[in-house]
Parts: sequence; structure tokens; C-alpha cells
Amino acid sequence: MTKCLTVEVGPDQVQGETRIRRSALSAKRLMSAPTDEIKTLYDVLLYSAKTRPNLNAMGYRKVVKIVEEEKEITKLVGGEEVKEKKTWKYFKMSGYHWLTYKDAKQVADSIGCGLRKFGLQPKDKLTVFGSTSANWLLVAHGSFTQSITIVTAYDTLGEDGLLHSMNEAEVTAAYTNADLLTTIKNVAGKCPTLKKVIYDGEAKPADVIALQTEHPHLELITLEELKQLGVDNPVEPTPPAAKDYCCIMYTSGSTGNPKGVLLTHGNLIAAIGGVNKMLTKYIHEGDVLLAYLPLAHVLEFLVENVCLYWGVVLGYGTVRTLTDASVRECQGDIKELRPTLMTGVPAVWETIRKGVLAQVSQGSPFVQKIFHGALNAKAWCLERGLGALTGVFDAVVFNKVKQQTGGRLRFALSGGAPISQETQRFLSTALCPILQGYGMTESCGMCAILTPDVFNYGRVGSPVPCTEVKLVDVADAGYHSTDKPNARGEVWIRGPSITAGYFKNPEETSATLTADRWLKTGDIGEWHPDGTLSIIDRKKNLVKLSHGEYIALEKLESVYKSTAYCNNICVYADSMQAKPVALIVASEPRVLELAKSKGIESRDFAVLCKDKVIIKAVLDACLATAKRAGLKPAEMLQGVYLESEEWTAQAGLLTAAQKLKRKEINQTYVAQIKELYAGN
Repeated sequence: MTKCLTVEVGPDQVQGETRIRRSALSAKRLMSAPTDEIKTLYDVLLYSAKTRPNLNAMGYRKVVKIVEEEKEITKLVGGEEVKEKKTWKYFKMSGYHWLTYKDAKQVADSIGCGLRKFGLQPKDKLTVFGSTSANWLLVAHGSFTQSITIVTAYDTLGEDGLLHSMNEAEVTAAYTNADLLTTIKNVAGKCPTLKKVIYDGEAKPADVIALQTEHPHLELITLEELKQLGVDNPVEPTPPAAKDYCCIMYTSGSTGNPKGVLLTHGNLIAAIGGVNKMLTKYIHEGDVLLAYLPLAHVLEFLVENVCLYWGVVLGYGTVRTLTDASVRECQGDIKELRPTLMTGVPAVWETIRKGVLAQVSQGSPFVQKIFHGALNAKAWCLERGLGALTGVFDAVVFNKVKQQTGGRLRFALSGGAPISQETQRFLSTALCPILQGYGMTESCGMCAILTPDVFNYGRVGSPVPCTEVKLVDVADAGYHSTDKPNARGEVWIRGPSITAGYFKNPEETSATLTADRWLKTGDIGEWHPDGTLSIIDRKKNLVKLSHGEYIALEKLESVYKSTAYCNNICVYADSMQAKPVALIVASEPRVLELAKSKGIESRDFAVLCKDKVIIKAVLDACLATAKRAGLKPAEMLQGVYLESEEWTAQAGLLTAAQKLKRKEINQTYVAQIKELYAGN
């Protein structure tokens, strides 16, 4: 009989909801910390600096030089193909430079002292608006040494969102990257509380002069100067308490202004305690994490701080330098670092999968047959607990795939959105187990995790030991706690890692948190007999079609996005119609290959995206993907529109976290959606 990973606790079942479930690891008491001595994030770095001072804590690379390459591209101008030259910039990077835990603690202490000498006081708020780096994390921990609250903002956040977060939080100072000084300049005049700016990196002299000229009242200092200021003017730490706010994390919401989620040190330490209880037995001495996702996203922020507690080495990379193809005269970050652990969002895993398949497709029919045969055979063994028999497949076929990520990855964690089962199965077989996690900013990023020993595609695992979960009926959509064979409903979570609410936003707080502190996630979940949870979709993304059947848009997008020709996708469903349609950001290299195989002469990507033969082929590929995934007839696409231009946060079609802004996309493509339904 399958062991159940959760236990039911509390009173008997209430009508309209399941009983409360907890991890079997925390049946009697939810975790609130990894140890009694660690109560704040300040304690985390202090603990590791004391227990492992000479081990590497974090590493980073420096830009050695910029390599420019000129390439000829074809554009469609006035209906005619026109060739023009464009310059691409690539980086040559150094090897990794390392900081030990002792070094990291000293730098954080210096930053904290520097902040105090620069004029900041305990309980002041510091905006952290920059790209993921060792310095980002060290600035955060430097702030914690003096009980300064950080206010996080994605480096892709537009000026309006940034200004909203700075004004609402009434920040005293801002930390940013040198290349973002212009953005700070543009908002500083509308942020009356902002007095000081700290920037990292070499700024263009013109940018510094412009900022100082337009805002002479602002005090400007480099991060290196701030560190030295702290070295020259030491002060004792002012450690925070567990109840103090660690950060106000602004979500990149798909509607309206970003909301500031209040996270205390106690919230984050509870999350670290829960993750530690669940995963520590899978962590090895010498493990290395590739750190590249936005630190303004709660998943990356939590994972990096858990790694600081574990003693896992953080190796920083950037999206622009991850792979060999994106750098020159050196290896990409992944191959240079050779990580053993990695986090990613579905878009990252889709890109890796499609890259592997593209390489396989360049081989002979015999090579392709061997690869896919080995893939299916190894997957069959893994799904039946016969992993010991799979070594031959790795040795003969998959080690080349594994070398693309350095050859040492043991497992990876996917979060941020659902990953398609096809992609999860492919990479878990060819690369390493891709574990799915589930969480949100309001829960410090972790509600449930799928652990390696209970691996199952399409599941987000069991609740972390710092949370308890119940499902509540969504009757109008047909989800009930009494459903057979498995209970279904909206996921509600509670525990010490759950936010106190939204900053200066009592309406949203009361709409999201109940009086007895249950967080209503808006996600539809399903319990399985082994105590694991699946997320079916978002409550707000369920659409009732003309025949009365509901479909889940995010679920469909996670399936269709694994189609080779698809870089991004937004599924749209009209309640007056019987089937959905899709807006697809097409993959240029795959569409060009498709055109060649169809004997179409044009090499203009935008033209090909309007070609009826190409559109039909992409639709057919999507439907084939749907059939493999077992989608119902009502979930099959009726038509697709191919977009040649990428959707971006700057264009207002994605959030800063790269999630769809569904309303804006639907409004932008209203004519195309109407045509898709009219043509079918």
C-alpha cells in the first residue's frame, strides 16, 4: 500500500471543504524555524559564518570584454523583403571569483555599517531595484544587520510600478545597478521620501551627471564607496526581531498596481524551516546552485537563503550569459559552474527541451530513433522504480545532454507556474529529475514540494512542514470536496510562513486572508491518495464554454507550450463558443525549418507567420501535443494566430515576472481572436 505523505488534523470535515492536511513530518506542530537559535535572516548568515567560515558561500563572474558581431537580417518593409545589418553584443566572461562565508559576513556587515553612516536608521526602508547578483543578496543581508527593511522591485519593472512601490513604502534610499540609474532619475522627482541612491557597477558619466543635475538634493554613492564607508565607520549590529518586517515584496501582478506583500523575518525563517525539514536529506556537501532567477521573486529569494543555511554554494549567472551560445571566447555560466542543483521556471525548461530536440533532429534517422527509443525505455524504467537499470541509457545516449548543464545536475526545482507533463517527463529522463514546487509570494514561495523519492509527473508534492492545507468547494465550476475519486477545490493554506497581509491595502488583505488566517490562493487543487497535491488551474482562469463544460486556461497553456513551434502562448476561450483558440509567439528557427520542409521560399519570419500552410502545420502540431497529453475534445484548439514579435514586460503584455497579462493580450489581439472564431 502506498504510504500517505500527509495526515488529517483538526475537527471533523466541515461541509463544503476537506479536512485540514499537514505533512506527516509535522503532524503535531508546524515548523516555525530550522533550529531554536535561528529566528531571523540575520541569524542565517551569522550561523553559516560561524560554522563554516572558510567554505565558499557565493561566486560571480566579471565581464572581461564585449564582443560585437555584425549580422545581416531580413525585414518586411511595405510588403517587400529588405536586408539590413544589425550589431549583436556578446560578453567574454572571467572565471568564477569566490567569497567564503566569513568574507560574505564581513561584506554584509560593512554594507550595514555603511548604510548607517550614509544616514539610514533601523526600520527605514531601502528599495532594492537591480538584477540578481551576489551584491544584491549582500545588500539585503547588510540591511538586515541594522534592522532595515528592503523593498524589492524587479529590474524589469516599469517606471510606474517602481514609483508606486517606492511611494507606497515611503523609501528613504534605493540600491540599483549602474545601467538603471536613468530609471531612478526619471522617478526620483515624484518620490519625495527618496534621499539617497546607491549604485553597483561602472556608470556612464553622463548618467551620473544627469541624475545629479536634475536632483541635486539626492546623495549618490557607489556600492564600493558604501562598503568602504562601513569599514571606516564601524557600528554594532542592530539585529531584527522575528516579528520585524524583513521585506515588502512587490508582486508583478497581471492587473493594476503591484501589491506589496509584507513578509516578516519570522515568516521567512518558518519557510526555511519547512524546506529544510523536507529536503535536507537530499542535500550533499559541496552542492552548488546556479543562481540566476530574479531575486525580487520570492522563489529565488527563499531558495538562496535556504542555501546559505545549508552551506550550498551560490554561483551567480545571468540570462544573457547562461549558455555557450550567448558568450564569446569562454564557456557559459552553466558549463563554467557545473551546478549540482538548479531552479527554473517553465519557460527555462521548455527552452532546454526544445534545444535538445533541435540538436537531435539534426542527426540521422537512425540517431533520432536511438535517442527516442532510449528516452521511452528509460522513462518506462523510472516510472516503475527500476532506476538501477537505466545507467546504460545515460552512458550511451544521455551523457551528452547532461554535459550541456555541466554534467553534475542531480535534480532541479521548477516553480512560478505549471510545467507541462511532457516537458517534465522528457527532462527528468534525459537530464535529471525536475521536481515541481508550488507557492506564492504570500506564502514565502513554498506551499508544497515534490521530493525525489515520491516523484510523480503533474504533482506539486505534499505540503511543506510549515503549512497546512485544505480544499474549499468552487461549486459553480463543479469542484467539490466530495468529488470522486479525488477531492477538489480552491487551495487554502495557513501557517507561520503566511504573510500578515498587503502593505497599506486592507481591502486586498481582507479579500485574501480570512479572520482565522487562511490564505485563499485562488488556485484549484486536487488531493491524491498518496497525500500529494495537483494544481489544476487558477480559479479566475476557468471558462465555461457554450456546451456547459469548463476548461482551465493555464493548464492548456502549460500543455500547448511544449509544442516545438511555440515560444509563448495565450489561450483564449469565448463562453459563446465550443472550443478555445490560441495566440502563439512563434519560434523563428523552428518556423524557418518548417518552411524549408514545406518548400516555401520566403525566409522572412513575419511573412511566414501569416502563411496558411505554416499556420495549419503549427495547429496540427498543437493538436498532436494535446492528444499525447490526453486533453478532452473541448480543450482542443479551434485555431491559432502566429505572432512574430516577442511579448515583453516593456510592451505591457507580460508582468515583470514574465507571466501573461491576459487582459492586455486579449485587448491587443481582439481583431485576430474575432477572425479565428469567424474562420472556423
